[in-house]
Amino acid sequence: MNAPDAYNCVIIDDDEIDRLTTQMYARKYPFLNITGVFSSAEEAALKLGKESVDVLLTDIDMPGLNGLDFRATMMQVPVCVFITSFPDYAAEGFEVEAFDFLVKPIKSERFEHCMHRVRNYFELKRKAELFEYSLGSGNTIFIKDGHQQIKLNLHEIVYLEALKDYTRIVTTTKKYSVLSSIGNLLLESAFQSFLRIHRSYAVQRHFIDRVTPQQVYVRDYSLPVGRTFKDALLNLK
Repeated sequence: MNAPDAYNCVIIDDDEIDRLTTQMYARKYPFLNITGVFSSAEEAALKLGKESVDVLLTDIDMPGLNGLDFRATMMQVPVCVFITSFPDYAAEGFEVEAFDFLVKPIKSERFEHCMHRVRNYFELKRKAELFEYSLGSGNTIFIKDGHQQIKLNLHEIVYLEALKDYTRIVTTTKKYSVLSSIGNLLLESAFQSFLRIHRSYAVQRHFIDRVTPQQVYVRDYSLPVGRTFKDALLNLK
């Protein structure tokens, strides 16, 4: 019997030992419902058809159709984790919206960390589907939760965290999730006081306590600085 919040998972790897290893690790997580294990992307493509897939755990370097090209045909799958022996594929992997990138041989701790992120993603997705946001006056944002409207003061938002098409809004007292990318939020004039410090994070300027080359400290949080965003922090005084 599947867990109440189980998500359909497909595993693809042309190496039998690696395929069995991935399957062994994945079985430890009740929220994953393994619906298919395949030795090639072509086999997976033939059998999946219109079946719903939520999580794709796939090798990249395989004979015939490789994992990158297969992912490009399966962009509707929300979570794609590449598992490969070749770290150089990472950049290409993220071009097809890889959720994570694991290097063989898989380490238990690293797989656990990945699964923790996957579970958090689906929890946020479920919550965010109940939320909408709209801008109020220049200093407020409204979060719609069912039939309730929650009014947030923009100056109380500490930082924004991206998770694919969703954004976590962290205030001084609570966390919310909205169905909007961080990029789209930051295009709104109301969010001009936020500074993008990483592909996944934007912080409210007046909450910044300290900046180092690798971290930005806001309130009780320590957030990473992305390499392409370091120049934006040079002018902070």
